[in-house]
Parts: sequence; C-alpha cells; structure tokens
Amino acid sequence: MVATDEALLAGMAAGDALAAAAFVRRYQARVFGLALTIVGVRATAEDVAQEAFTRAWRYAPGYDPRRGAVSTWLLTIARNAAVDVLRTTRDQPYDPATLVDLVTVRPAGDEAPADAVADRERLRTALRSLPAEQAQAVVLAAYYGLTAREIAERDGLPLGTVKTRIRLGLGRLRDLMEVRDG
Repeated sequence: MVATDEALLAGMAAGDALAAAAFVRRYQARVFGLALTIVGVRATAEDVAQEAFTRAWRYAPGYDPRRGAVSTWLLTIARNAAVDVLRTTRDQPYDPATLVDLVTVRPAGDEAPADAVADRERLRTALRSLPAEQAQAVVLAAYYGLTAREIAERDGLPLGTVKTRIRLGLGRLRDLMEVRDG
C-alpha cells in the first residue's frame, strides 16, 4: 500500500526518517524542476530544493489539509525559497524582456521528468502568446516575486496599469493552460 502525501508529511513531522525519505523521493523531481525553472542554474536549484525540503520538514506540523493539497503546499515553499534566492541576487540588472526570454526558453540538458517538461513547455508557449507587457509583468511577479508596486516603480508605470497587466496575463494563462477551479 502506498502512503498518502498527508501520511508521509505527518510521519515527517513526527520525526520518522523513513517517511521523510519517501516524501523527498516522491517530490524531489518536481521541487528541483520548479527551482531550476525559477533560478535557471542547476547548482543553485539543488540548494533551493534542499532548502525547500528543510522548510517543509520544519513546518510540517503546521500543515493544514483544508488549505490545499500537500503538493501545492510544498511547491509554494519551493517557489518561495527560489524567490528568496533571486531577491538576494536582485542587484543584477536585467532587461525585463530578457526576463521573459529566460522563462520562455528551455534550458539545455533539461533532465526533468517528461510530465514536468511538458508542463513547462505549455507554460512557455502560453507566456509567448501573451502581449509582451503582460508576460513581463507576470514573470516579474510570479517568478521573481516582485509586487505590483515594485514593478510599477521599476518600469515607471501607474500601479493600476501594472495590476491590470498581471490580472489579464494570469487570466489568459489560466485559460491557455486550461486551469479550472476545484
């Protein structure tokens, strides 16, 4: 019998090393793939994945299944860890158009599982179909963790314009990716 995600997480919270190892094995490819997509450097992605699992272990006792699936919870932790890394290196200036290219161009030597690669390819294709200003706003907000206010200040735009671009871009991505609410 295969243990549920919730059971593995509960075991990890209780200090069960076998449950923790099974949990990491189950999610390591997805967490690493997400980290690599966001940070773009394999070694940094490995560090981010390690940090994500450390945070998951630390916060496992506080997991509430009413707030979402274990996978969503863990991938949110991984995304936040990756954004934290990017924020520490944010002093590297990027042309906003380059940011979109970084996310929409497939890294060489991608060894993620086929379903993760397919999902990323669908996302990249969907991002490329957005108007450039929406794609840029979505990438800066979703991948780099900038707030709408930070994007507005960075690009010299009204806050409402940036919020609209993010909302429209995410709505269009949702349609293109065929994401449906619960």
